[in-house]
Amino acid sequence: MTEMARAAAEQEISGGGQPVLDRLVALLDLEKIEENIFRGVSPAHSPVRVFGGQVAGQALVAAGRTVPEERRVHSLHAYFIRGGDPSVPIVYEVDRIRDGRSFTTRRVVAIQHGKAIFSLSASFQKDEPGIEHAETMPEGVPAPETLPTLMERAEGYAIGAHARPRPIDLRYVNEPPWVTRETGERPARNQVWMRADGKLPADQLLHVCVLTYASDMTLLDSVLARHGVYWDTDKVLGASLDHALWFHRPFRADEWFLYDSVSPTASGARGLATGRFFAEDGTLIATVVQEGLLRVL
Repeated sequence: MTEMARAAAEQEISGGGQPVLDRLVALLDLEKIEENIFRGVSPAHSPVRVFGGQVAGQALVAAGRTVPEERRVHSLHAYFIRGGDPSVPIVYEVDRIRDGRSFTTRRVVAIQHGKAIFSLSASFQKDEPGIEHAETMPEGVPAPETLPTLMERAEGYAIGAHARPRPIDLRYVNEPPWVTRETGERPARNQVWMRADGKLPADQLLHVCVLTYASDMTLLDSVLARHGVYWDTDKVLGASLDHALWFHRPFRADEWFLYDSVSPTASGARGLATGRFFAEDGTLIATVVQEGLLRVL
């Protein structure tokens, strides 16, 4: 474990902003323990399971550190196999699948207690010119600075998870699902402005990994909101099962991006959610699809 990561894991931070973001950056600063083998830690004060976005972000860091800097990640596909134990380090083993003239492919397996808890395949590509088009950002979305913070939205509600410091500044455009649960609305779309809550270094891979971390936040809300249930207010057992991300254009994760998500279907105690990330100027920067386990007890 690097000294920076060790300090981050041991530090207790009561507020948000740059100190909490610095802690996330430290957690993404994996220790190289052998060629193609890295080790990561979890925050000292973690939930019962490792947050899925954390292990996905760390796995992508491990893959990216074996790839030439000029090749950018354009997609990842991942499976959450077992719940992660936040009390022990996670070992990331990287398999260098292919190094082609234009594309590089890596496979990463995250291991704890001798068992795989997560697997990821990621593809990297050197920059190339080509045809371009993109969907446009939804119209009528208010500017993020005009919206209340997550803490302000959660005030007066028994939403325990939102009391923890977060490295991501998150602002709901529509009413949050714990509100629509009470009002009787069943929205088909969930929209949230996000950005890293502070300033990030000028490291393209880091910005992609921070967005990967954030992509596991609020996505399954679009499934639950359609049924009037929510994590903290109902008996919902949930977990990410698989996760896919496509990165379309360069971006900074410490600048505002709109996370626009919908759920096309839910069945068999599983819910599917799709999301699009738009920069504040309307540029489509990434697309995500996730299936989650959702047992309403």
